[in-house]
Amino acid sequence: MKGLFDTTISALNQNLNLRLENQNVISGNVANADTPGYKAKVSNFEHAMRDAMNTQEGIKLDVSDPAHFGSHGPEGVVADVYEDPNGIESLDGNTVDRAGEMARMKENEILYNASIESLRKKLGMLEYGISEGGGNK
Repeated sequence: MKGLFDTTISALNQNLNLRLENQNVISGNVANADTPGYKAKVSNFEHAMRDAMNTQEGIKLDVSDPAHFGSHGPEGVVADVYEDPNGIESLDGNTVDRAGEMARMKENEILYNASIESLRKKLGMLEYGISEGGGNK
């Protein structure tokens, strides 16, 4: 069903999937906050999402070949998960900042809920259009 929905719906769908993955990474960090030697992980996908949507700095890419960077759309975006380079190591070698992780978890939750609300409104507009402006419900 490719092409049935616009890029916004695809981007919101992929954003929800990546936010869920980010939540799992953060939860793993919190769960291992007391594990000696555990290195906190970070999930980063926002830059890749902007690039896929060709919105970084407002410049649209002219793609002449499907293999070119930026032509895969939001469906092809994956999260980079890596050790947090800013982690401060405790005496037992653990780099998890529990308070920082809880703040990241809350931020991710807020952005997840905002994406759900945006998707709900977008689908509501489609429903409104399908029902011919709401006159035939």
